[in-house]
Amino acid sequence: MGYSRRSLLAAGGLALLGLPACSVTGDELADDGSGKVEVFSWWAGPGEKEGLEALVADFRQRNPGIEFDNAAVAGGAGTVARTVLATRLENDDPPDSYQVHAGLELDNDIGAGYLEDVRYLYDQQRWRDRLPKGLVEALTFDGRIYSVPVNIHRANLLWYNPAVLAAQNLTPAGSWSQFLTQAAALQAEGVLLLSIGPTWTQKHLLECVLLGELGADGYTGLWNGATDWAGAPVQQALTLFIKVLEQSDVVAAAGDWQPALDKVVAGAAAYNVMGDWADAYLRTKGLVFQQGYSVVASPGSARVYDFLSDSFTLPRGAPHRRAAEQWLIECGSVSGQDAFNPQKGSVPARLDTDKSKYTGYLAQAIAEWTDSSTRVVGSLTHGVVAGTVRSAAIDAALTLFVQDKDTVKFAAAAAG
Repeated sequence: MGYSRRSLLAAGGLALLGLPACSVTGDELADDGSGKVEVFSWWAGPGEKEGLEALVADFRQRNPGIEFDNAAVAGGAGTVARTVLATRLENDDPPDSYQVHAGLELDNDIGAGYLEDVRYLYDQQRWRDRLPKGLVEALTFDGRIYSVPVNIHRANLLWYNPAVLAAQNLTPAGSWSQFLTQAAALQAEGVLLLSIGPTWTQKHLLECVLLGELGADGYTGLWNGATDWAGAPVQQALTLFIKVLEQSDVVAAAGDWQPALDKVVAGAAAYNVMGDWADAYLRTKGLVFQQGYSVVASPGSARVYDFLSDSFTLPRGAPHRRAAEQWLIECGSVSGQDAFNPQKGSVPARLDTDKSKYTGYLAQAIAEWTDSSTRVVGSLTHGVVAGTVRSAAIDAALTLFVQDKDTVKFAAAAAG
């Protein structure tokens, strides 16, 4: 799935038929607006929970009669949370709303009939006029929309410790090949080139290597069939990924993305590849952007925005349906997004928020996101370009690939 910059930034939405708001039955808000809403997410760790807390505070101020039940489950990128959620949905025990990534990640839940179409909220709140058209397209399945985006994240980023690089007279590499040439100088000083975390962070690294080596068109072609996984460019990129991984601490990988980043902060590692939620985490440690830490696009991907978007749903059978609607309205609102995103390390999904609230790294991010010359592609690891079945197959193949380094076998599995 690829998106032109013009498509993503054009205000307005798809010409969809609006649905009327569903009638409210069962356990719902009382006349005075009292009620409860259980919201399921994976924002439980430092650098994530602060954003959720800010969003919830704004929600409570705007909805004083609704009790917020935080059902967050810890685990990077939602890997643990999605397992817990799947069990609840299968057992007909849905929360009132749950977090997803915009894009094909929702295909299985839609097919299983777990979600309600929320186009009526898009009509009511005029969200199509306030969101990038391409983002609305990424949220749309057969003319229906099943989630509300609260932000935009960038995946293709290389975080580094400026003091570590300065000590070796190094600057962030512009290509992955150049990146590898820095390993020897750093190793001589007892510094690791790259810190890494669990399997999902290795998949995130793979995504960034493929993007840097194949370019935006070649990377997008991996997901729409235009790029041959068995072809020489992909095979070479996969070989390079293994070489990069060999210069990391993959043998003793960190338990999640935060402790992997801690190694960069401590100067034990020079670099970490992670999305821009890393900015929020690093700020919680009292670090100042471009002093204690800094960032560039991952090698070979300058001027490309590998995007993902955190979104929330309305499950069928939500116990507190009207309160859930109020939560979705909060997620899609200017006040909600401007409360949440500066804390989360992301930029707003809406185009009409207050840009003055975004400083440091986020000022740089919002400028690039809204720049018409920026090329946008969708994240593999974070649900945009691959559905649940294909993504799971890539996960399984990647676990073996890291061990056996068989590029041909991995490519065959990833091609689907």
